[in-house]
Amino acid sequence: MLMPRKVAHRKHHRGRMTGVAKGGTEVNFGEFGIQALEPGWITARQIEAARIAMTRHIKRGGKVWINVFPDKPVTQKPAETRMGSGKGNPEHWVAVVKPGRVLFELSYPNSVTAREALERAIQKLPIKARFVTKEEAL
Repeated sequence: MLMPRKVAHRKHHRGRMTGVAKGGTEVNFGEFGIQALEPGWITARQIEAARIAMTRHIKRGGKVWINVFPDKPVTQKPAETRMGSGKGNPEHWVAVVKPGRVLFELSYPNSVTAREALERAIQKLPIKARFVTKEEAL
């Protein structure tokens, strides 16, 4: 599972997700990619599930790049705990994603198989996303 080795602060604020992505909006490494269409948090487990779905579909050959990293801790209080008594403990890690961000990139010779693999990965994600090629990314 993806997570940072060290962090400046153990517990972060939740933050806002307004606006569009500042960078990472183009396909740089591969020929095909997955581009986010709405804002959201993607957990480390969801990133891993999408990666596995992609790599299983393309079998051998091809290369996958993951362009997001879960570096934000999300806290959760224990079940059936009364209000107050401080902030909960970090439970999992998320990557903050804004519209326009390219999440995954794929290099594969066959474009039909590449599209199928990326569509399977999109189904594992909690946000709407689309298949893009190197030329058509925003």
